Amino acid sequence: MVLEDAKFQDQDYDSTVNRSWGTEINVEGSSYATSLFWQPLQNKDDPYAEVEEASAGVLEGADLFCIKPGKAPQFGICVSHEGYKPGQYAAAVALATALSDRSSFVGVFKVQNGWWYTCVRNDIILSDGDMLFLNEEDAKNQFMSMLAVPDWGRKIAPPEWEVEETEYPDLAKLLQRGTKNKLQKIKALRGTKLVAVIAVSAIIGFWLLSSIISSLLSPPARPIIAPVQPKVVKPVEEPPEIKPWEQLKNATDVMLQCREGINALIRIMPPGWVIGGLSCGPEGVTTFWTRDVGRISWIDKALNVSGINFSGKSISDDGQTMMVSVPLNKVDIVSSPPQYYDVDLKNVLNNMFQSIGQDISLNSFSYTSPRNNVYRSVQFSFNSVQNPTVWNKLLTKFSGLEINNIKYDVNSKMWHYEGAIYVF
Repeated sequence: MVLEDAKFQDQDYDSTVNRSWGTEINVEGSSYATSLFWQPLQNKDDPYAEVEEASAGVLEGADLFCIKPGKAPQFGICVSHEGYKPGQYAAAVALATALSDRSSFVGVFKVQNGWWYTCVRNDIILSDGDMLFLNEEDAKNQFMSMLAVPDWGRKIAPPEWEVEETEYPDLAKLLQRGTKNKLQKIKALRGTKLVAVIAVSAIIGFWLLSSIISSLLSPPARPIIAPVQPKVVKPVEEPPEIKPWEQLKNATDVMLQCREGINALIRIMPPGWVIGGLSCGPEGVTTFWTRDVGRISWIDKALNVSGINFSGKSISDDGQTMMVSVPLNKVDIVSSPPQYYDVDLKNVLNNMFQSIGQDISLNSFSYTSPRNNVYRSVQFSFNSVQNPTVWNKLLTKFSGLEINNIKYDVNSKMWHYEGAIYVF
């Protein structure tokens, strides 16, 4: 399979004219919302802060939410202008609670307007585990890629797919049996909290008023000299921590400029000098030439007439090696939040690379920030004969992407790519 012809499903939650997913299924007269973006809920007694943060950062513009109860509580968010309505039942919640006897299941149900893919792992609805696909092939590809993960409690698929060890229960009965939690407006949640604050304030105000009246009716007491209290300095609130994916070097800028810079250096051919390996990252391109029979003056002239603006240029003490560096042009800073959990991303990447006959190395990585927040990513590396222009079309489909290093070997004409993709 030719790399340029490779197709990969981009699960993008932004509203588009020709999107590949739907928002609603209708089962026996009841409307169920699908394709919600699900996140773990840390504080089920007061979900406001988490829901608000997710609607502002992870899925910008989200104005509706729903809570999934159970061993691993979650909240799902969505954007009303994509077709969601307050009061709709959340399909993933109903199904997850109906099948709560199994901590993990993956399935696809054929519905009137598409194929509803659902995936629960260890009682958690995966971030992309609630998706109404409008195309059968997309749904089947997603389902088959998850089958590579072991230990599913149940595997559900349409009988016509003829997938071994799968079943196909009645969706209507499952949804009827499950918990029917409805979509709510996020601003309504904010209003509920405000009402509670007002109520508490009213109680305090009433108590203070009663105390004042009581003191006026009581005989005056002997004055008490209170000790002088030290002035309390209100601590300055720290600004919220900038997440690593909120300030990423634009991967497209890095890849395309690296290709341009590497090609420009390859075209420099000083007589009697041999170019070595080339390496490029967000800061620029570096390479070196080793002397064969040439002179320093010859390579100096070749570099000067190349028209390239070098940021660094140095010759070794023995005069045998010339090292240069070239900066990239301005690289934009972008915010690109994660789309996947670790295991899901690895499955998607492996499936994509297998489909084009390409090897890839994947490693999980995490680090703790000075504020004790843990950030996770999947690091990748691979070799390819295809240049960065080709890989830019495939890799930039993943949100949270950063390109760390691109190398080129002039002898083998092989490219080497290193980068990372942030995950939940």
